[in-house]
Amino acid sequence: MKEPAVSADPTQTLAFDTSCHLFDGCGFPAPGLHSFMFEPLWGDTNGLYFNKPMLLALLGSIIVVGFFWAAFAKPKLIPGKLQMVAEAGYDFVRTGIVYQTIGKREGEKYVPLAVSLFFFIWMMNLWSIIPVASFPVTSIIAYPAVLALIVYVTWVSLTFKRHGFVGFFKNVTGYDKSLGAVLPLSMTIEFFSNLLVRPFTHAVRLFANMFAGHTLLLLFTIASWYMLNGIGIAYSAVSFVMVIVMTAFELFIQAVQAYVFVLLTCTFIQGALAEHH
Repeated sequence: MKEPAVSADPTQTLAFDTSCHLFDGCGFPAPGLHSFMFEPLWGDTNGLYFNKPMLLALLGSIIVVGFFWAAFAKPKLIPGKLQMVAEAGYDFVRTGIVYQTIGKREGEKYVPLAVSLFFFIWMMNLWSIIPVASFPVTSIIAYPAVLALIVYVTWVSLTFKRHGFVGFFKNVTGYDKSLGAVLPLSMTIEFFSNLLVRPFTHAVRLFANMFAGHTLLLLFTIASWYMLNGIGIAYSAVSFVMVIVMTAFELFIQAVQAYVFVLLTCTFIQGALAEHH
């Protein structure tokens, strides 16, 4: 009997014994938390360190900044292909998300923030299906949490700046004296919902979708290899088809999650700028 097919090294995305197949007497090497853990490329886990997700986040930032820098460094009246693609992406976020949610007059100043968030998140998600990288950075909760924190601080500061302390209190508690006796309960629920639940769900929504998507991709990928033995080849082919289907589905979900994160960001900003009634 062979040992269970999960490698002792918890740092690899596909950590399993590649010599283990169906009918070989070894268990299925299901993906788990070990698939999201990486040893430092530099440093020590007990102190400062630099690992694969950090490297992908850095490279992703460079790619996004480099793309827009190359596209708009020397803009032309008749744009070339690169400038045309960049303008299309920028205009999609500006008119399709920011203007539609906040409005053109108020929203223009928040377009850079929305565009930066959208393309950064999309790039972090895309690493999942790029060979060698094969890992979505946003499937580690720290990254969506920091992005949600940036949005949270922006929203709170804007609300204070626009409405003052009293207006901020009314804004986050949904104060409405017409509610009568249920007003205290309603204000309590709204207060905790806006100040605690909102940033939490903003981060977890992105994290959970990318975590689940990557786990499914790993599951079918490993299964395709594991069942590549004897009669299991037929099952392996089906699993491989699912890898292709899931990859295509992930492409869609990756863009949708970037869109939803920015849409919610603009919704929060719009709520901060709106007059309380």
